[in-house]
Amino acid sequence: MSKTASGWIVILIGIVILIWGSFGFKTREKVVDVGPLHASKDTTHHVPYAPIIGGIIIVGGIVLLVSSRKS
Repeated sequence: MSKTASGWIVILIGIVILIWGSFGFKTREKVVDVGPLHASKDTTHHVPYAPIIGGIIIVGGIVLLVSSRKS
């Protein structure tokens, strides 16, 4: 893969991180398990990204684009 394509992909990932802001996942926990009676609880967890990470990734993609144009 060329540096130009890599640069654009890295920039796109940085923009997605800036826009999305976090990712989430669900876990299931058994609350009651008595004979034939079963009850569970779903919990959603959100893991936030710092906006600065998206900015740093975008800058890295721009550096890749500029360095590919010089070669």
